[in-house]
Amino acid sequence: MTISATADDLPGVASPIARLAVAVRRNPTIALGALLLAALVVMTLAAPVIAGDPFRQAPINRLRPPSERFWFGTDQFGRDVFSRTVWGARVSLIVGFAVAALASLIGLAIGLVCGYFRRIDGVVMRIMDGIMAIPSILLAIALITLTRPGLGIVIVAILIPEVPRVVRVVRSVVLSIRSQPYIESAIAGGTRNTRLLTRHVLPNTLAPLIVQATYVCASAMLIEAGLSFLGAGVPPEIPSWGNIIAQGRTFFQIAPWSILIPGAFLATTVLAVNMLGDGLRDRLDPRLARRL
Repeated sequence: MTISATADDLPGVASPIARLAVAVRRNPTIALGALLLAALVVMTLAAPVIAGDPFRQAPINRLRPPSERFWFGTDQFGRDVFSRTVWGARVSLIVGFAVAALASLIGLAIGLVCGYFRRIDGVVMRIMDGIMAIPSILLAIALITLTRPGLGIVIVAILIPEVPRVVRVVRSVVLSIRSQPYIESAIAGGTRNTRLLTRHVLPNTLAPLIVQATYVCASAMLIEAGLSFLGAGVPPEIPSWGNIIAQGRTFFQIAPWSILIPGAFLATTVLAVNMLGDGLRDRLDPRLARRL
């Protein structure tokens, strides 16, 4: 008698689609957040093809409501809101991803040093506390006013207030690991500090660091939009969600789509990043993972 087995009967040879379905079913929050972010990234990469020129003005078409020709309507200069919204996503995603990556790298380095070497911990952490005491958007505005507005300056201005938050997370993890018996035994055995940091301490900081990076990314997008809305972000001629909302606020009563649509895209993007962060926190935290 011949016995046949399917991919479902043999977990080791399950198809990629089946494994993906299981992963989505177990982590719906991560899957939905990642799907929304992936769609936004694809949209921004395809902007030259699907959105056209965001700077093209046609005064004859000013303040047109959404239609088959203008999916998201037009603004006070006759510019296509759909085109400007799609191109504006690039600014938010670049700022969010850049700030999250740089803050994670810098905060990881400072947090490792502060948590492991207690002699410099007091001085460095007091500096971090001083930076955190200043509201992020006010510090960013102060830095931008000292230089010429631009995308790079916006990233640096948002990065400085976000680094201390990453430092505190990494430092707290390092302090808890530093007191573990196996670390103390390794120190007593003469293991070098660099080996301890790279082999034992650093891997344990990656999970909370990844989760914190998602929150930093969402915060950076909101701060960038706020700075652009106040006129302290990227130059007004560059399409960004904050600039689009700021330029359309005067005509909100007669053209609400010029504010509501980019605002909805901003809210959806921040929601997707937060969903991804919450899902990763649930999966990477052993105490929460055991409850799932």
